[in-house]
This record gives sequence, structure tokens and C-alpha cells, in this order.
Amino acid sequence: MKTETNQIFKKRYYLLLFFSFLLQQSYAQEQIKITGKITSATNREAIPFANILIKNTTSGTTSDLDGNFSIMAQPGQILVVSYQGYKTKEANITKERVVNIALVEDILALNEIVVVGYGSQQKKDLTGAISVVKAEEIQKRQVTTVAEGLQGLVTGVKVRGGGRPGQEAGIEIRGLKNLQGTNPLYVVDGLITTANRDFNPNDIESIQVLKDASAAAIYGSRAANGVIIITTKKGKKGPLKIEVSSKTSLTNMPTYNLMGTEEFAKFNNQAYDNAGIPRQNLNMAVNTDWQKEVFSTGLIQDYNASFSGGGDNSTFFMSANYFGNKGTVVSTDFDRVSFRVNSSGTKGIFSIGQNLAISNSKTDEMSGNPIIDVYRLLPTIPVYDSSNPGGYGYGKSDVANTFGTNPLALANFLDTTNENFRIKGNIWSEIKFAPYLKYRFNFGYETSFDSYNFIRKLGNWTLNQPFEQSFINQNKGRSQTQLLENTLTFNKEFGKHSVTALVGQTFQKDNYNQIYGTKRNLLVNPSTGSYFDVLDLGDSPEVGGFRQEAALTSYLGRLEYNYDDRYLFNAVFRRDGSSKFSDGNKWGNFPSTSLGWRVSNEPFFKIDFIKDLKLRASYGELGSGNIGNYEYQGFINTFGAIVMGNGQILYPSATQVRLANSELRWEKLKQTNFGMDLGILNNDLRLTAEYFIARTEDVLFGFPILMTTGNDGGNPISNAATVENKGYEFELAYNKRINDFSFNASLNFTKLNNKLVSLGNGQNEHIQGNTITRTGNSVGMWFVLQTDGLFQNQDEIDNYVSSNGTVIMPNAKPGDIRFKDVNDDGQITNEDKDIIASPWPEFEMGFNTGAQYKGFDFSMNWIASHGATVYNGFRSTVDRFDDDSNYRAGIQPWTPENPNTDFPRIVKGTTLNARGDSDRFLESGDFIRLKYVGFGYNLPESILEKVGLTSARLSLSAQNILTITKYKGLDPEFSNGNIFERGVDIGSFPNLRTYSFGVEFAF
Repeated sequence: MKTETNQIFKKRYYLLLFFSFLLQQSYAQEQIKITGKITSATNREAIPFANILIKNTTSGTTSDLDGNFSIMAQPGQILVVSYQGYKTKEANITKERVVNIALVEDILALNEIVVVGYGSQQKKDLTGAISVVKAEEIQKRQVTTVAEGLQGLVTGVKVRGGGRPGQEAGIEIRGLKNLQGTNPLYVVDGLITTANRDFNPNDIESIQVLKDASAAAIYGSRAANGVIIITTKKGKKGPLKIEVSSKTSLTNMPTYNLMGTEEFAKFNNQAYDNAGIPRQNLNMAVNTDWQKEVFSTGLIQDYNASFSGGGDNSTFFMSANYFGNKGTVVSTDFDRVSFRVNSSGTKGIFSIGQNLAISNSKTDEMSGNPIIDVYRLLPTIPVYDSSNPGGYGYGKSDVANTFGTNPLALANFLDTTNENFRIKGNIWSEIKFAPYLKYRFNFGYETSFDSYNFIRKLGNWTLNQPFEQSFINQNKGRSQTQLLENTLTFNKEFGKHSVTALVGQTFQKDNYNQIYGTKRNLLVNPSTGSYFDVLDLGDSPEVGGFRQEAALTSYLGRLEYNYDDRYLFNAVFRRDGSSKFSDGNKWGNFPSTSLGWRVSNEPFFKIDFIKDLKLRASYGELGSGNIGNYEYQGFINTFGAIVMGNGQILYPSATQVRLANSELRWEKLKQTNFGMDLGILNNDLRLTAEYFIARTEDVLFGFPILMTTGNDGGNPISNAATVENKGYEFELAYNKRINDFSFNASLNFTKLNNKLVSLGNGQNEHIQGNTITRTGNSVGMWFVLQTDGLFQNQDEIDNYVSSNGTVIMPNAKPGDIRFKDVNDDGQITNEDKDIIASPWPEFEMGFNTGAQYKGFDFSMNWIASHGATVYNGFRSTVDRFDDDSNYRAGIQPWTPENPNTDFPRIVKGTTLNARGDSDRFLESGDFIRLKYVGFGYNLPESILEKVGLTSARLSLSAQNILTITKYKGLDPEFSNGNIFERGVDIGSFPNLRTYSFGVEFAF
């Protein structure tokens, strides 16, 4: 029995030894130490704090500040590496002890955090129409303002800019919302402000464009034209990081094809001969190319440096920027110097931070309009003429009958500068009472010191100009904005339920004051010949000044609800009170609601290749009070005087010079939006589609009224018109990486139609220039005479009769334009004008693509517009011949020997051929433009390590170098700020061809 027991014990002993050996072998396998580095596949920079997890276990670690990591793992297991903004990547563990992993940036990441105003949401949970723009897409372009950089990147956003130094682009979100062309609201780091030419685009971290009412409703009365939220860069935990960039750009002006002296003299003499007028005594010894004299190659310099870092409890970011733009047109320059400091810190439940930006910008603004003058001036006029006051050449009776102005003389004799020193920023603090409840206080402050200086020196620049003494005009203004905000946010999950609630109160106060003065007969330094530019050196003083104030008080709330990541609900309410309205109309309420259904998360949804499908619907009401501060009050002139009594005594008096409307109320936008988000092919391919209807009621606008009413101070504002916009938006984006090669492309499409539902005030139409705004049609439709070819002989003239046999154009001659007698009254008058075309495009598109291979990258941006009809102001001058200007080179006017042409006979003087209110000068505004193309190279790590850098990049790019269009003006992408004449191109500054070289490095 004992022997048997010993045998059983020995068997068990050997089994224990065997299993112990197996365990030791298994344990030994688990103890393999894996080391490696997590980097970005885009720029090979280290990714700190990336999550590394062994799949199907709870074991994991994070990368350090340099992206390095180490973890104990077993061969055959899988490492799962993730980091916000990058696609999650898996790596199989083999016997290799070093595993380096490059993460691909997730351009379409659904977990991306989106700033939505007084808070943030994950992109996948959005129920409103919000577009996110990557900051680097803007920063790689050479732009002065943020708006320029958005062009072609966002559906529903129309941007029109120009190349004049310091020029700010016009931007519309989802079409025309009112009749004033107001820009959207900018929110920078929580501060209600602007992102104009004083703002440094290099500081941008992220941009969100809130397009529909539900997304923008949290900003209530100021959000009717859309909201652009900008978050600037912040510091990150880690050692000091220094980044420096330099970009130098050459700019080139497009030019007209104009005649030289010989060709000009031929046609000018022909026009005078046809009119029976003695020819001009043209100076054939002069052949001035005014474009060469006025235009030159421009230079842009953009230098930026930033410093950032932080520890466990605090971070900081500092930047400095110089932006200088020497214009392509004489006497146009822009300079900006800006600084920024952002910092934050946390201690327990308390956090505090600040954002501060300081900038100084100076603009040398051109006087007159050289874009027009270069074709108004004749090639037979010399640049300089000592016989003229001031010594410059310009028009002369019977020699050069033109009132064109010499731009070089204007640049010398009219000197205009505008300087702005601006400080803006905010201080915020947060207290977390619990993980799900926090209070936030935000104080924002902005002040601007504005200085405008204008000097008129002695000298002339145009024909028949009367003598004017020298003078100086200076304006000094200061604006202040104070913002106080208090918000309380609750955010908690209850099982499958997630609730976020926000309540808050804000107060904003704006002040602006200005003083101005003028003095004449300025003193001149006898040694240098320069004018003294201070107000105390002159006579005939004039002084004045004014002050304006406005205040806005608001209460706001938002509720977000998410059930099981399938059903989404969002509701917003804001109540605003403004001092711009009378007591009975100060307050306005602006509610919105939106719903989302993530169909792809439903149990019944079994379509594997569709990774994400979300349907959205929203309705909201927004407001606008974009009027002057005192529009509801009467405007009184207190400088009057009246003679009364037998002694004819002069008494001071006051009179109301502008009628006022005390019943002004909020303009209100009501918008409905339907959207769909679709992701397929593992979300590499995504489609976003939107349909919206926006209706603005009680539009605030001042239509002209008769001065016999007693109104003599501008047109009084009233709530009158109703404007409606309907539109579609589509965006298709693809992103893919295969080993060292990555590719991305996106196509966006916007189609919208605007309609004037009613004009109000008993009016049905508003005519301005060659446009008409009529109830039932789009704003600013073309309202002109219609041409019908040329008369080839007298018989055609005699046979062109009305229905009752009346010769319609009896005074015409062969070669003249035949106009349509629309009303059949036997004559051509303004009654024959009709609506024939629209200045609004039928659709606009943007195409963006990029590729990366190892250290090389390429990107390209195209924009296109189709369907707009525009008015060529250049041709309306040079092709008319009724007034002296230069002419287009190569024209072939009608003559008996040259009847096969569409260009009428030329004649000096007023004829129907010279009418500018016909369709003769209307052209297609269609264009396709290569807006940006760029190439870059990131230096390899082997080189960087030798010079002590963490990254270095070289880039070459070009903008506006290719435009496909039939438009005969300088630029089909011109900008006109007049809502009713937005399709009119008369002297609009064109977009410039720009060639840039950039260097960036970090250490």
C-alpha cells in the first residue's frame, strides 16, 4: 500500500513539474519586451501620449513625449494603437523586439471634437449643418484674411476677394440673407470679434463653419449670416517646442489688351470722321503703356515664429508674425505685425486661462481707381508734362479729350494711410463642482486705436481740374468691446442615455468715439520739398467728433440628448435684448431644434460596406440687428439758424434732417435643414448632403424716398422685405493610405436660388443701375435693352417696323446696333428694357486633392462657377467710342468694307451704339480656376538629427495661375459689395497670380 502511494505521489510530482515547465515557457513568452516609436505618417513627427493596448486584454501603455513606448507582450498577440485625430492601427507581434508604428491622420474622423459655441461635440453626434476646415488647408495658401483661405473648401460658402493689399474678402454662407451683404459672425476663442486683416491665420488651430439655424442659434440675433468659430493654437504637455516659418511670394497683375498709339490714332480718327467732328491733334511722338507705368511685380513676405510647451498642470503658446505686402499697383501697400500669447493652467477642480492678441496694421490705400484709369488714359498722353501744375501728364482739350486721371499723380498728390492698433483677448476660468458639472466664466475685451491720415498736395491729375489748395485731414478713433459670459454645463451618461445641458447669460457693450480735424495751406519744408503732415501747420481749421454706444444682453440654453448612439436630439433657445431698438422692440427670441438618427447603429441594419449612415433634420430661427446704433431715433441738425422779428435777429435753430422709424424690430431668419451623412469603405469614402430652405422676414433696409418728405439725411430704415433662399449642398471626400503612399480628394457642390418674396412698403420693384429687384425674382436681375445684330444697309433700317408699320429706328445708319422694340410702340426707350439674365450662379464647385509619398507631398485646389451673367465695365467704356478712352486691341468695327463683324460702326458722340444699358456688355461669368497648387518636401530624419531639428519642410506653390473662362475682363472672380449690382465689374481689383516659396522648421 505504501509502495502504491509512493508511485501515485511520484506521478503527481512529475505532472506538477511538467505543468510548471509549461507555465514557465508561457510566462517567458509573455515577458518579451516590445519597444518602438509612434509617429505621424504625414510628417514623421513623434506622437506623444498615444494609447497602446494589447487586443482583447486590459494591458496597455502610452507613448512618452518623444513617441517612444515599451510593453510586455506575447508573440501572436496584436497591438492596437490609437490617438485622437488618427486612424486606429493594429500591429501583429512577432519575434521582433522593435515595432515602430506610423499612424495615418484621420481626415474624416467621426470622433473628432467640434466646437459648436459655448461647448463642443463629437463630430459623429452633430445634428446641424457644420463644416470643419483643417487649419493647414488655409495656412499653406498665401492669404491676408481667413475668408480668402476658405474659398473652395466648404459647401454653401461663397468667397469673393481681390489682390489689393489689405483687401478683405466678402463671404456669404448659404446665399443672400438680407439686403445689406453682411459678413458672418466670427467667434475667436470665445470672443465675439472679427477675423479681418488684423488677424494672423498662422495662429489657427481649427475652424468650424455653422451654416444652418440649429447650429448657429446659440448666437441668436447675430447669427443670421452664419457663424465662423476659430480656435487658436494652444500649448501641449512637453518640452519647449519652437517652430519657425518663412514664406516669400511674388504677385503678378493680369492686364488688358489695349491699343498703342498707332492703332489708337487710326480708330480715334475714324470715330471723329464718322461724327463729322474735327480730329484731335494727337501727340504721335508719345506711346505710353499706362499699365506698365502703374502695374509692377508685387512682393509678399510672411514670417512666423511660435513657442509652445507645458507641464502636467499648465501649457503656453506664443507667436509672432510679420506680414508685408508691396502691391502690384502704385501706392498700394499693407503691413501687419502681430503677437499672441495663449496659456492655461489647472489646479484640482479649478482651471484658468487667457488668450491675448496684439496687432498693428498699416495700409497705404490707393486714391482713385487705377484699374479704370489705365484704360481711360490715352497712349498719346505722356506720363510727365512740365506745362501742367505738378508736372504730370493728363487729358488736354483737342489733344487728348479724356477725363481719365493719372494714377502716378494721384499717388503723389493724394496720400492716404490707415493704421489700426488692436488689442483683443479674453480671460476664462472654470470650476468643476463634479465630473459632470462645471461653471465657466469668460471675460472678453477688445480695443482698437484707429488713425486715418489724408494729405492733399498741390498739383493736378485730370483735364479741366480747378485749383485746390493743399490740406490735411486726420481722424483718430477708438473702439472698445467688453464681453461678460457665465455658463453652467451638465454632462452625464445614464446607461444608454447621454445628456448635456447648458444654461448661460452674456452681456456685451460696444463703444466708439472719433475726433477729426482739417487744416489747409500746409507748410512745405524748403530743404526737402516735403509737406509737414501735422495739424498745427496750416490754417482754416475744422474740427469735429462723435461718440456711439450699443449694448446687448442675452440669455441662452441648450439641451443635447443621445440614446444608445442611435437617436440624437438638440434644442437651443436664446433671448437677446439690444439697445439698437426702442423699448417696445428690444427683445427677440430665437429657438431651434434638431434631430438625428444613426441608422447604421440599428440592429436591423446589416449592410456591411456602409460603416456610418446618419439622417438629420432641423428647424431654427435666427435674428439680425445689423443697423446703426440710433436708427429708431430722429436725427437732429443743431447748426441751423433762423431770422425772426422786426429786428431781424438771428436765432439758433434745430431741425430733423432724417426721418426715423420708432417701430424697428428684429430681422428674423427661419431656416429648415435636411441632411445625410454616409460613410462607406471603412469610412474612407464619405458623402454629406444637405437641403435647406431659409426665409428672412422683416428685412431691415433703407429704400430711397423723396426728399420732399422732409428726409435729408439718408434713407430711413424699415422692416419691409422678405427674402428666401433654397439650396442643395453635396460633399464627397475620399482618403486612403497604402504603405508609404497616401491620397485624399474631395468634391463639393453648392446650388442655391434666392428670391425676393416681397419688397414691402407698398413697392414691387427697386431699380439700381442696370439691375432690377422685383417681387418673385432674384435680387439684382439684369434689366436692359436687348440687341439684335447690326443693320447692314438702309433697307434693313427702313424695314425694321412695329406691328403698326412705324419705323422703329429711323435715325440709325448701316453698322448701328439693332435694338428690340419689346413693347412694340415703334421706338426704342427705357420702356423696352426687360429682365434677361441673372447675376447669380446656378451652381458653384470646389475640388481639392492631395497626395503624399514618403517625404514628398502635393496638393491642389480648383474652384468653378457656372450660370452667372456679369457686366463687363471695361468693355462698356473702351467699346463705346462716345467718350475718349483707349480701345481694345484688335477690334474690327463695322465698315462698308468689313460688314461681317459683330462690332458696330464707331462714332464719336452719343448714339444708341454707346448706350451702356444694353445686353451688349453682358457676358458669361462662368469660370474654372486652379486656385492653388503646391509641392512640399519634408527632410528625412537622418539629416534632421545632424542639424538638431525635429522637422524641416520646403514648399513651392502657386495661386490663380490658370483660369478657364470666356470673360473678357481682368477676372471673372471679381467682388462687388453692392447687393443690387453684385454682377457689375467696374474697376474691381482682380485676384493676382502668386508664386510662393516657403521654409518651415521646428526644434
